[in-house]
Amino acid sequence: MKVSVILGTRPEIIKFSPIICEFERLGLDYFILHSGQHYSYNLDRVFFEQLRLPEAKYNLDVGSGSHGLQTGRMLIGIEDVLKRERPDVALVQGDTNTALAGALAAVKLQISVGHVEAGLRSYDRSMPEEINRLLADHCSDLLFAPTVKAKQILLGEGIPESRIYVTGNTVVDALYRNLRLAEKRSEVLNSLGLEKRKFFLVTVHRQENVDDKERFSKILEGLKLVHERFGFPIVYPVHPRAAKRMREFNLKPKGIRLIDPLDYLSFLLLESCARLVLTDSGGVQEETCILRVPCVTLRYNTERPKTLEIGSNILAGAEPNVIVEKTEFMLKRRHDWPNPFGDGKAGIRITKILIDEFGENR
Repeated sequence: MKVSVILGTRPEIIKFSPIICEFERLGLDYFILHSGQHYSYNLDRVFFEQLRLPEAKYNLDVGSGSHGLQTGRMLIGIEDVLKRERPDVALVQGDTNTALAGALAAVKLQISVGHVEAGLRSYDRSMPEEINRLLADHCSDLLFAPTVKAKQILLGEGIPESRIYVTGNTVVDALYRNLRLAEKRSEVLNSLGLEKRKFFLVTVHRQENVDDKERFSKILEGLKLVHERFGFPIVYPVHPRAAKRMREFNLKPKGIRLIDPLDYLSFLLLESCARLVLTDSGGVQEETCILRVPCVTLRYNTERPKTLEIGSNILAGAEPNVIVEKTEFMLKRRHDWPNPFGDGKAGIRITKILIDEFGENR
């Protein structure tokens, strides 16, 4: 069995890390193909270092660009590598342009595709991520669904049950594996002058939020009102995309502490110590749920509905007063919800399925 692990962004590196570590433990034949979708040190290289992952065998260095330009460059580069390597299966993860390009390139070469974190849906096709995850699922031969709900969604779209496996989410594996390491990095709190449970953490980076001047302005205004209402420091590690839009739109946030993007362990520590997190990230919705930190999602929908059902998360959209209202609601909520994303053994399960499907004894 030969496996291609196709990744290109911070969330993919984190969520693939338990699978890669299991491949290493078992001595399996695999290689990492990095698209270069994320390319700054704090969004890429540092994650390989901290998660102790081997270097990517290939890096396409596609960088930023429009969706069409970026995805097209990836398709060309990934196809070239897959033709050369001829793996038995190509693994993609989540809903990025890298995942879409990897799935499309592989399926057109008649290479089997495995989609990690399959079956998530926001039912909002204005989000490019929704298109990516939908197409990746329908290109895939093996669909690794994180929850029973995700499996039901896939079955409802006509995907045969024989191709769907409920494995749990590898984000749980990664979090359990790395939280102890993160807890040793107390200097992050000290350097930022923060006390545990006495600050709010923010991430806003999605296209529908930051590329729309009016919407981005409303979110920043809502965060300012949150600071005025509750008095907690608000720390916002700014994604390069969001920073670029702030400059273009001449937005000058008030009541918010803007900092550079953080490495994985530093961010994980801040996340675990925050009083509350406000975000538009799907992965952060999952992580806060597992960490039992209340989450306010700055979107009108989510592909992680389980977080809403169990009460770890609430949708606030982009209206300033609603953001304040939902923040107040979550601050009063008990932190005793269950973890719906698995037991931290998803990477082991996915690896076993791959061996059963493509190993020598199949």
